[in-house]
Amino acid sequence: MAELKELQSKEELEQAWGRSMEKPVLFFKHSTTCPISAGAYKEYQTFLESAGDDLGVYMVKVIENREISNQIAEETGVKHESPQIFLIKNNKVLWHTSHSKITKDSINQALQQVV
Repeated sequence: MAELKELQSKEELEQAWGRSMEKPVLFFKHSTTCPISAGAYKEYQTFLESAGDDLGVYMVKVIENREISNQIAEETGVKHESPQIFLIKNNKVLWHTSHSKITKDSINQALQQVV
């Protein structure tokens, strides 16, 4: 199972971007006050239960770490939404989606297109 890491600093975000040069990474932007985000987070956790170590998996709590969330929007060029997920490889966004489209199956499909 992949280990989920919470991004809480710019340095941690930079490390995650760097890791995308070695293997695919997922950034999940989560609102701790939103029921839609709670559902997406459950889907993300379900996906992670079967994910291998060949994937970097991260989460940003958008209210608690707004600066990191905004930096992801700036660096990806993708308008902020919450919940939102990004698949990144070699510092490039290969796939992203938001809200109820974040499912275990949609994440698996996106990864199959990359591998």
